Amino acid sequence: MDALKGADGAEATKMFLEGMIEHHKGAVAMAETELAQGTKPDAKNLAQTVIDAQNAEIQEMEELLAS
Repeated sequence: MDALKGADGAEATKMFLEGMIEHHKGAVAMAETELAQGTKPDAKNLAQTVIDAQNAEIQEMEELLAS
């Protein structure tokens, strides 16, 4: 976070996106665990929703980094 505070412009954007991608990947991993090991249908449905949404956002952020 300190490095991000000291960054600006394109570098700040890059650092923010890279950090958010990792954060989203953590959410996907937790949701995948629930999907694989969970027993409650509502929780498993929510886990799949999280996986789908977070993966879509990861893809969008990766595209932003590539441009």
